[in-house]
Amino acid sequence: GVTRGLTISTNSDQYSAMVSFAFNVGLGAYRDSTLLRKHNAGDFAGAADEFLRWVNAGGQFLPGLLRRRRAERALYLS
Repeated sequence: GVTRGLTISTNSDQYSAMVSFAFNVGLGAYRDSTLLRKHNAGDFAGAADEFLRWVNAGGQFLPGLLRRRRAERALYLS
């Protein structure tokens, strides 16, 4: 599912970070995300920053999600 959303060459770390993200938010949210749009546009810094917008669940900020998104962002940028 992650691969079908990609329109540009993606390195293994970027791909792994997006797989983790998509697993956690769902493929529909991943495919509709600004993160994916920015990545496919070649805006890797902008895409990396989008991970940090996904830290709420049920309208509540969750510190565990922030830790997860920071780890995904770091992997994406590595």
